[in-house]
Amino acid sequence: MDLRQLEFFSAVAAELNFTRAADRLTIAQSAVSAGVRSLESELGVELFDRSRRQIRLTSTGDLLLPKVREALDAVNEVRDAAQQSTHAITGSIVIGLMTSVTLVDVPGLLGLFRTGHPGVGVRLRAARRGSAGLVDDLASGELDLAFLALSGPVPGALIARPIASSPMVLVVPDDHRLASARPVELDGLAREEFIDLPPGYASRGIVDDAFTVAGVERRVMIEVSDIGTAAEYVANGLGVALLPEFAARDARGVRRLPVANVPEFTVYLAASRSRRVSAAVRAFVDLALPGEVAAR
Repeated sequence: MDLRQLEFFSAVAAELNFTRAADRLTIAQSAVSAGVRSLESELGVELFDRSRRQIRLTSTGDLLLPKVREALDAVNEVRDAAQQSTHAITGSIVIGLMTSVTLVDVPGLLGLFRTGHPGVGVRLRAARRGSAGLVDDLASGELDLAFLALSGPVPGALIARPIASSPMVLVVPDDHRLASARPVELDGLAREEFIDLPPGYASRGIVDDAFTVAGVERRVMIEVSDIGTAAEYVANGLGVALLPEFAARDARGVRRLPVANVPEFTVYLAASRSRRVSAAVRAFVDLALPGEVAAR
């Protein structure tokens, strides 16, 4: 058994797909498949059920996955200890992020980080199920860090620090009956048809919670998975939307109106509370959140 076999197993367990795991590890799929098969042979167990179109962990694989990730964390700890004598940080970080959320200059941060720590490999993973999916991936150990938004309190399993925020605004077509209203009250929107993101996305949760508190029902007629496209549907007369202001800043043919009693959309940099923080993760947090101390 070697370290790469454990890395292959962890990556395939995270993706539940050999091709995506290979892409994530930037190696050939055949190498990943062979490595996992070799590990299964050495352990005398099957780690994945391959009998269906979508592979899944066997009960044994599910049992071993946390232990494998603990072992990989322990290896990183050894690497960190060795690096203390050379002051050079190496290793890798997997960071989750939301698509089309431009409140944080992630490319700029990554560029600065690479300049300061060229020995650290950084992989980015886009949220497939909104911030709720990023929370789950942090808790399971699939991500080291994530830029995410929350519609309520920070989950107990996470450490999260706010990094940027944007007010929520009502986006309506130029000729809408509310186009000149200031500010808009939620009870005046009960008969509107809404464009929104699916459940699990933080902006959706913020708006749903605000309407629940106000005791107002609303109708979501169109769901889009990319927050950057929602205002385009509004501009074409297909409904109204409550969005973070940045998501509609450049949209044409719409008005952006202040709305009462809807909390801001806040982006956090988050990590799992239970995982050991590597030197590479700590260095990235120090860059993104100057003055913050990453949890040990």
